[in-house]
Amino acid sequence: MDNGKSYRKAVEISDEQQQLLNIINRFIAFFTREIQKQCAIDTEHEYPFVAMDTRQVFQELKLAWDYIQEGNAAPESSPPSLVDIGCGIGNVLLFAEQIGFDVYGMEKDEYPFQVAARLIGSDRIWQKDIMEYDRYHEFDVVYYFCPLTDGNMQREFERRVEDTMRPGAILIGNYKRDTGIKNDPRFRKLHIDLPVWEKISA
Repeated sequence: MDNGKSYRKAVEISDEQQQLLNIINRFIAFFTREIQKQCAIDTEHEYPFVAMDTRQVFQELKLAWDYIQEGNAAPESSPPSLVDIGCGIGNVLLFAEQIGFDVYGMEKDEYPFQVAARLIGSDRIWQKDIMEYDRYHEFDVVYYFCPLTDGNMQREFERRVEDTMRPGAILIGNYKRDTGIKNDPRFRKLHIDLPVWEKISA
């Protein structure tokens, strides 16, 4: 095992759940094509909305939820709060909300921001610069799906999140560019394949 850190089993997806996730993926793919036509961000540095694989999203969120509910992590709010950095249309937040999280999101691109604000609530979706935001310590779970195309900027963003998160919080970091977390004693990896970590110390 990596650095003596503990691993947990992934959530198994039943055939019925798989069918529903396939339908959801079709809808998300449709919205993705429509939103990318309206993209107004600098794609040399930032990704336009691209949806993460829904099956993996479900497994990651459920893993974090179960870990918290079993008393392994110490959320500061009830229900536990989750922020999606670069949330696009809010599709991950919809999953997280159904699981039970108190959800918030950040999205810079105007069109997906407006969609997410209508789906989730304008008080829960913020149009902020993720490189300047410094309140990641306020959340029990921090989620992202590689929002920046520039590798150096993405690595800087990841380190900023990891440094700012509070101990006891969970990181779900899809397509991480910075590998330093593997040997960072502040973090414990919760699954051998899924990119889910608990921050165990400051």
